[in-house]
Amino acid sequence: MMKKHLLRGAAVLLAVLLICPTFAEEDAVMQKIKTMTLREKVGQLFMIRPDALEGRFGPAELEDNSITGTVQVTGEMREKYAQYPCGGFALFRKNILSADQLLTFTGHLHAMGTITPLLGIDEEGGRIARIANHPANFGVTKFPPMGQIAASGDDVQAFEVGVTIGQYLKRYGLDVDFAPVADVNTNPLNPVIGDRAFGDDPETAARMVQSVIRGLHEGGVASCIKHFPGHGDTSTDTHTGYAETKKTWEEISACEMVSFRAGIAAGTDFVMTAHIAAPNVTGSDEPSTMSYTILTEKLRGELGFEGLIITDALSMGAIREKYSSSEACVKCIQAGVDILLMPYDYFEAFDSVVQAVEDGTIPESRIDESVYRILKFKTEKTSQ
Repeated sequence: MMKKHLLRGAAVLLAVLLICPTFAEEDAVMQKIKTMTLREKVGQLFMIRPDALEGRFGPAELEDNSITGTVQVTGEMREKYAQYPCGGFALFRKNILSADQLLTFTGHLHAMGTITPLLGIDEEGGRIARIANHPANFGVTKFPPMGQIAASGDDVQAFEVGVTIGQYLKRYGLDVDFAPVADVNTNPLNPVIGDRAFGDDPETAARMVQSVIRGLHEGGVASCIKHFPGHGDTSTDTHTGYAETKKTWEEISACEMVSFRAGIAAGTDFVMTAHIAAPNVTGSDEPSTMSYTILTEKLRGELGFEGLIITDALSMGAIREKYSSSEACVKCIQAGVDILLMPYDYFEAFDSVVQAVEDGTIPESRIDESVYRILKFKTEKTSQ
């Protein structure tokens, strides 16, 4: 009888492993985390400009798009990376000179660490397209603003946007497109979203967002819907300072969450946070990027998002005018963020997160939780 039970148990275990092959993969990820130092784990939580590893650029110069940025991996960068490893790099127009240079650069960036860094870029179409709008003329398709795509009412056009952009980003070594914009542009005074969004109708935006995500995945790159919980009903720009929505969660759920839920259902890999305050949801003027209510209770809990939560750039005015790089990054992790995008002072931010773990402000298990998600994503991406 005991033998029968053992055989039955072995058969059930085998069936589970055959149905759920990710068990072995997940175990490998957990085993990897156990071998990592605290600094290696903390580094995985940062996605930075490559320029941040070069001593010739101060924080203010990193934000100056009139200055030519880092366009190749240098010895100094490798030395800094050894001290301050990061999980990925965000590339901008200032990091791009030509097709050959970009392909070489992304190849060398990918080779920087034993855990391959992720490479991301803003390539939405319309006015936000670092490669398609580059003066070097990469010969790729230039798409109109997504508001125009939505006005056509044609989901196939939105899918083609995603496929085309995904294919050329993959060709040039990029892993993540910080797109599509899932905001619903309901405020005509909005100075930053406008026609980057798929209009002011939530249902139309939802369909278009899903189509672009499917296209990007078909093209071979990850998607990132933005800017949660919705930057479309604001009258100021978080790039320069404070912005807020006065909506209640019920109002947000009936509008902005229609497209964000659709993006999550379509399998978006990342959700990017907005630095907007939502006082009628959280009871404070704290940016959503730092809100446990918005990110953990709403995005993780209510919406059931299991992918990677990444901040909008932490060098933006809405963050920098009120928070130090140290304070901002610690608060974001406590709120539930996985990836910290471009803090104003990377070295200060990195050291502060390490210190916060060492003094117990952030449990190391909280770091491990995000590192697990990041490494699992990287493992799955490299196996595709």
